[in-house]
Amino acid sequence: METTGLSVSSDRIVELAILKIHPDGTEDFRSVRINPEIPIPTAATNIHGITNEDVADKPNFLQYASSLRHFLNGCDIGGFNVQKFDLPLLEAEFRRAGVEFSRQGCCILDAQVIYHKLEPRDLASAYRKYCGKELENSHTSEADVRAAAEVLECQLDMHPELPRDVARLHDFCNPEETDWIDTKGKIIWSEGEAIVSFGQYKGKSLKEIRSIDSEYLRWMGNADFSAEVKDIAAKALNGEFPEP
Repeated sequence: METTGLSVSSDRIVELAILKIHPDGTEDFRSVRINPEIPIPTAATNIHGITNEDVADKPNFLQYASSLRHFLNGCDIGGFNVQKFDLPLLEAEFRRAGVEFSRQGCCILDAQVIYHKLEPRDLASAYRKYCGKELENSHTSEADVRAAAEVLECQLDMHPELPRDVARLHDFCNPEETDWIDTKGKIIWSEGEAIVSFGQYKGKSLKEIRSIDSEYLRWMGNADFSAEVKDIAAKALNGEFPEP
């Protein structure tokens, strides 16, 4: 599925494709685009290429829900990262639509889980892959920090396409989206307005939130957010909003 973002609780599906493989090997395929009824952030569009205009005239999930449940009835479910993302988000969409859907009795096959079990992604595995040797005394501070430095050097040797200077390596490791206002993307630009990209008011502007629930901005100013986000929330509470 392609979505408005990565939050299972608040993001929505904008495109859903299902490949049904029957025991005899025959296949049924279904793909639909869905109006998520919330704005699609530029950051999401940059990944999947689907814009708000592309889905403006598409049905919402409710209009698809019954037929999708029927299509999935009796199926086991597979995918890549399906356990932590696709399936929980799909279940959330069904709940919002008021259509009963349960994974009870389904076998869940997650190719990502298999991949990570067969090819671990910890420091010892990276050391083995890039440096060609086993990491001795792992989980001791000195061994780990020296291994991390050696892995980085080996990565640079192995991948000539990587940037050769610290500033561009920083950009490679920490990509910032052009519509982000803060460095974590909690507050983003949408049509010239500063909007929140998370939680119960996702997709709503700071101005609108101030008018309907100023206590939410007060909560943002005291919750576990970066100092940058807290400052934006505090200023918004006082009627000062970011400008493009």
